[in-house]
Amino acid sequence: MTGIETFLVEFLKLTFLSMVPFVLAGQGTMLGGRTGVFNVAQEGIMLTGASVGFLVGYTSGSVFVGSIAAMLVGGLFGLILAYFTTTLKMDQFVVGLALFFVGTGLSTLLPKLVLGITLTPPLIPTLKNIPVPLLSEIPVLGPILFNQNILVYISVLLSILLWYLLFKTNLGLRLRSVGENPKAADSLGISVNRYRYLTTIIGGMLIGLAGAYLPMVYTGTFTELMTKGRGWIVIALTFFGGWSPLIILLGSIFFAGIEVLSYRMQVGGSVIPFQFLNMLPYIGTIIIMIFTFGKSRVPAFLGQNYDRERRTL
Repeated sequence: MTGIETFLVEFLKLTFLSMVPFVLAGQGTMLGGRTGVFNVAQEGIMLTGASVGFLVGYTSGSVFVGSIAAMLVGGLFGLILAYFTTTLKMDQFVVGLALFFVGTGLSTLLPKLVLGITLTPPLIPTLKNIPVPLLSEIPVLGPILFNQNILVYISVLLSILLWYLLFKTNLGLRLRSVGENPKAADSLGISVNRYRYLTTIIGGMLIGLAGAYLPMVYTGTFTELMTKGRGWIVIALTFFGGWSPLIILLGSIFFAGIEVLSYRMQVGGSVIPFQFLNMLPYIGTIIIMIFTFGKSRVPAFLGQNYDRERRTL
């Protein structure tokens, strides 16, 4: 391959590697939103997932166990969000912000409680690539798509399965009806509260796993605020994706590509100050939101709490 081809292969491979946190957190946000629960605590949940996933992975010696722990703590955040908004009918945005601050604080506190103050940060083994037999040997596409770690494959399959679930099954129809017209869904015997709890908890688990991906793939250790705003970008991603799993997958590739481009330009000795390069993902987010926010199709009851005693929505 020529130098340009080698660069493109490496760039695209890193892009697919970097899309996973966006995909997992984006699909988690989308799931809750489809039943009307708008989660804005992604950044805090991802940070806690990264912290817990690293600590459990380090103490147990297994990144798999660490991933499960991160999903459980993310699910706990989802449960709390569902309880305060669905059962207690509290403002979703306020509860989400509170959980963001709690998650951010926990992520810095837990490593100090478990590990103390260390001069050399402890490391965990990072996820290894799993080449797909035969497919990984395809020129150009093979190394990009079929020589990745397990969570890259899972994130793509998850997006496809969620699309099929939402738009091709009766379960998906019931789920979407809760976010579009919960009173009509309730009148048909669909448990609005049950669907809201279920999707918010599963969504929280995916967001927690998205956070755990960072130390388990990128660094091998946990550092404070290592999500670097990815949780906030995910909110824009779900609007950009119109709350559709496949478009969220494509949007994740786009945002990951901008992120990788900014890093490659820094490593390549770009004359542009690194502070401006670090701004590229957020500039891209703002531009995308300007052109898509008003046109994005969102669930009609997004961000609102359902009370069956009310006469109107």
